[in-house]
Amino acid sequence: MIDPRVYSICEEYGIEIIDGRAYPDVRQTRAVATMDRILRNRGEAHFRMVMSTLAETENNQGQLDENLFWAVSDLVEACQAIIEERPTEWLECFDKTPVGQLQFIARDLSGITHQRHAIAGMLYERVVRVFGPNAAQGDLFDERRRTA
Repeated sequence: MIDPRVYSICEEYGIEIIDGRAYPDVRQTRAVATMDRILRNRGEAHFRMVMSTLAETENNQGQLDENLFWAVSDLVEACQAIIEERPTEWLECFDKTPVGQLQFIARDLSGITHQRHAIAGMLYERVVRVFGPNAAQGDLFDERRRTA
């Protein structure tokens, strides 16, 4: 049985839970069992931060699937200190991240590695760019090296 808080929190954040056989649209998800596991295993405060990260930012609402929920949950757990110290900047970081494009890239890895981990890694690279020791460095692939 799904914890009733999953439904009420989703409603609070404007995320509609749809039937598992339907194709989700923006702000819709079929990943109710995943959300239930995150809520039960990591607690309501954690689950609310996952939902806030996804629902209150611009580029994260298109494909709310189990891989994205778990990836963001993993990052919320790993980056708890950042979130507590700089919550607005955390959400701004996700506002600027092309989550849908990263999910699309991760699809190519299906069968090779778990998409959850691939998405989490790509998202974490963005987080490190904003909050890490070399925060102003830019994308790891933005270098414009010239060879002689």
